[in-house]
Amino acid sequence: MPATILDGAAYAAEIRADVTREVAQFNARHGPIKLCAVLMGTDQAGRIYAESQRKLAVKVGVQYELVELPESTTQAELLAQLDELNADPRVTGIILQLPLPPHIEPALAQYRIDPYKDVEGVNPANIGLLFYGEPLIAPCTALAVTELIGRSGVVQRGAHAVVVGQSRIVGRPVTMFLLTHEATVTGCHIATRDLAAHTRQADILVVAIGKPRAIGVEHVKPGAVVIDVGIHRVIEIDESGSEVRRTVGDVDFGPVSEVAGAITPVPGGVGPMTVAMLLRNTVEAARKQLRRRI
Repeated sequence: MPATILDGAAYAAEIRADVTREVAQFNARHGPIKLCAVLMGTDQAGRIYAESQRKLAVKVGVQYELVELPESTTQAELLAQLDELNADPRVTGIILQLPLPPHIEPALAQYRIDPYKDVEGVNPANIGLLFYGEPLIAPCTALAVTELIGRSGVVQRGAHAVVVGQSRIVGRPVTMFLLTHEATVTGCHIATRDLAAHTRQADILVVAIGKPRAIGVEHVKPGAVVIDVGIHRVIEIDESGSEVRRTVGDVDFGPVSEVAGAITPVPGGVGPMTVAMLLRNTVEAARKQLRRRI
């Protein structure tokens, strides 16, 4: 029986509707929520992403400002800009758009963002608080994965979860969330031997390794919940011999969907949910700053 498709786009629409109501209530009582994004250089992908953020933020009632800095901006100048946004009481959320120019150290810049305004949850302080089960603002993609697992209906307590890929803003935070829900978690990474031997045991399989279609049907336990974090644009040859561009994930969706119990599509799975979590985090950041001032 084919897997249940976990429709991230539909779930994200529900979350945005809730966020819209929450933003309206907050704005009426406490003043506007304002999200500022910092973009360095002329990276077109970053600009497109920023415009997408702006449209969605405005749609839910959040003010949005794009702060553009030239590629020649120094590390010190970038940190000074972040300090200015941290100090501005009108700014309740900050995003640092990636990638940054080669001469900028991303971790140093991310650490400079006030943890209470860090709506992406990338400040090391926020990531570290996950280990105590009390994050101020958690990483958006990890939250998206957790939300999708919850909506799959799987019982996490006592389940065997395998997280393939252990990056600091996706794999490791997802591992911590699963442990918080009392799943038994195996973390796989580049040095893991016989990956399929681990993944075939998973009741919940989360894949975030950045390799198109790396996980096939031979890696998946029948009935498992499969969450695909990857997204890739690939060129393939179709039946007529023509080149076609396709968007695919880290999981070979077609074959795996025939054995999994539930699976996220690419596109339309984790991606839209990540943006929804960003908007939810934006409201949560404003609330926590308000409580900090009281």
